[in-house]
Amino acid sequence: MNVDHPMQHTHVCVWIDHREAKLFGIGLETADEERLVEPGPHHRIHRKADQVGKGKAPPDTVFLERVAEALSASTAILIVGPGVAKAELAAHLRLHHAVLAGRIWGIEPFDHPTDREIGAAARRFFRSADRMHA
Repeated sequence: MNVDHPMQHTHVCVWIDHREAKLFGIGLETADEERLVEPGPHHRIHRKADQVGKGKAPPDTVFLERVAEALSASTAILIVGPGVAKAELAAHLRLHHAVLAGRIWGIEPFDHPTDREIGAAARRFFRSADRMHA
């Protein structure tokens, strides 16, 4: 499912890897809205021994831009996920969306949890962070 409009919650947790981003609007007791943003076809990079480079695909800026658009109404953002995709999203926001980048409250590793685990961890994070930001 593509996101056609921004997430309406003020506290949003994004679980992201290179294949998808799941956005959770976090309420006090529940993660009651969920959106899924999917990038285009996933491309594998095959590296040959005689070529320079690490064989990594560059970040999908169209995908990252769609995630940024979905976050536009958020005032507190937690970015979680495996690998480097979470750092790539944060870097994209810093470079192209400084206001949103200033709303990032945390970036945490979170391998492959269930949606319920993401919601619970995000609620714990925001409860604690809200006290610090108050």
